[in-house]
Amino acid sequence: MSALPILPAPSGVPEEHTVAAEWTAPAWEDIVREHGDRVYRLAYRLSGNTHDAEDITQETFIRVFRSLASFKPGSFEGWLHRITTNVFLDTVRRRQRIRMEALPDESDRIVGSEPTPEQAYQDANLDPDLQAALDELLPEFRAAVVLCDVEGLSYEEIGATLGVKLGTVRSRIHRGRQALRAGLERRRATPPTERQVEPRPVRARITPLKGLRAVMP
Repeated sequence: MSALPILPAPSGVPEEHTVAAEWTAPAWEDIVREHGDRVYRLAYRLSGNTHDAEDITQETFIRVFRSLASFKPGSFEGWLHRITTNVFLDTVRRRQRIRMEALPDESDRIVGSEPTPEQAYQDANLDPDLQAALDELLPEFRAAVVLCDVEGLSYEEIGATLGVKLGTVRSRIHRGRQALRAGLERRRATPPTERQVEPRPVRARITPLKGLRAVMP
């Protein structure tokens, strides 16, 4: 597995921001190198496809860069979880609004010709059936289940990430797990030749970040 490319900080903006006397933000290159793969994996598990995962990853790092000076010392990974999840949910809401306003009759998903499910497994480290069942969950349930059962966050951390109360976190995880189990049972009761698993290509390392400088202010 090749190392992540070192991306220069966007021109005209300092590479380090002092946000508090006792804490100095890491250099831009260090953020990408240390957290790029983790952000992409979370984006992939939330979105279920490489195209959206790449877009979410790029938008996440844009938001991170723009907000770095205002970050308060604490859990940097938790902050990244929150931004990535919010970008995913924003993307879903935007698409739902566009579909309702402009594409009321175009609800069918079109599957293109792409590589094998085995490659998707290698990319996301999740069983293809599990990823497919996750894709069927409502976005709010999917985010809660992924953050809890895949990323290993506590209920309190998930509540902070999603901006919801602890009871809502428990409810979403419980209902999401129920729906996930039902989806897995349906898929595993179906012969492999009849399963609809959307193939997904293995991504190049941090592909979406190559053009990051071009979109920075």
